[in-house]
Amino acid sequence: MPLVDSPAIDLDIEEWMLGPSTNISNELGKPILIKVFQVNCPGCFTHGIPEVLEIRAKFIDSPLLIWGLATAFEDFHLNNLDNLKKLIDSGEVVGETLAVLSAKGLLNNNRLDYSIPFPVALDNVVPYNPSDYLSEAQNFIKKDFPQFDSFPVKNQKLISDQVMTYLKQKKFEAKTFETYQLKGTPSTLLIDNKGILRGKWFGSDYGLEKEVEKLLSL
Repeated sequence: MPLVDSPAIDLDIEEWMLGPSTNISNELGKPILIKVFQVNCPGCFTHGIPEVLEIRAKFIDSPLLIWGLATAFEDFHLNNLDNLKKLIDSGEVVGETLAVLSAKGLLNNNRLDYSIPFPVALDNVVPYNPSDYLSEAQNFIKKDFPQFDSFPVKNQKLISDQVMTYLKQKKFEAKTFETYQLKGTPSTLLIDNKGILRGKWFGSDYGLEKEVEKLLSL
């Protein structure tokens, strides 16, 4: 796992939807913002991607590269290549994204009222077949529950059992999502012009504009 202030690892990509096929190591000399999202993720389209569109408009004349990374850690029947192509080609959305955005009046004929103008890649989603579920569960808990050891024993057991059940039901994993140990979507990665990971955040509305300004000043 690349830590903040350490070299970023190249994305593991299945296919690029928009823009030329490239990667972090190919773009040394340019800072990069990567917005990680899922097709079936309402918050990605009400907050995450609109936030990046604002950043793009503000820093359009800067050397900042902006990429989207469509990933999948759940709902694999919706977070797939076919639905990503629909999104990119026509703005069509599906699943919970369709339901929530429709209820909010944010769609036009089941389509977004904005287009995605930056390169988008699909994370490499592969079958999940761990050799050691216990080790996988321990790593999962360490990532998502950093205070685990301070919890009461009964809470530790409840979390451990839930994580083990989740992992044994899991059929696929997204390689880049796992490599960067992301906690969900939308998430954001910021990489400086030397290929160093300078920021990793889950969610939105945490002052991304100021973070980009800091990145561009390095």
